[in-house]
Amino acid sequence: MNETFKPGEIKGVILKEIKQHQDDRGWLGEIFRKDELSPEIFPEMAYVSLTKPGVKRGPHEHALQTDYFAFLGPSNFLVELWDNRKDSRTFLNKMVLDLGQDRPSILVVPPGVVHAYRNTGGKDGLVFNAANKLYGGWNKKGKVDEIRHENDVNGVFI
Repeated sequence: MNETFKPGEIKGVILKEIKQHQDDRGWLGEIFRKDELSPEIFPEMAYVSLTKPGVKRGPHEHALQTDYFAFLGPSNFLVELWDNRKDSRTFLNKMVLDLGQDRPSILVVPPGVVHAYRNTGGKDGLVFNAANKLYGGWNKKGKVDEIRHENDVNGVFI
């Protein structure tokens, strides 16, 4: 990839900070509401991952899948995205976000948007994802929808 990235919003990426309702027990924050999403991104599966301090995941993109991430903590993450969709008005726009403990947020990443994150905090961090497609298809017997970008010359992330 020899194109130059430019900072800016990316069409279809949704960022929503999670409002924490706090009391003496801790806090509660809504991470999914069916009445706030388009039906095409309703989750079909969910998982949680633990990422150790300094560890990076990605960069990769999906051809069909939309990721619905929740960066909650107890650590922070540097998240980078770039629009790899040649027909998009935001093609090659790049976003860099700090999310997690200090800024709990939902991040919706549509197909064709390359994404990666790195745990920048000093402790293990949890990331929740409720994707709109099944990983590996029904009963994990299909093709995995993942295009890796670790070796792209300009795709060096975080």
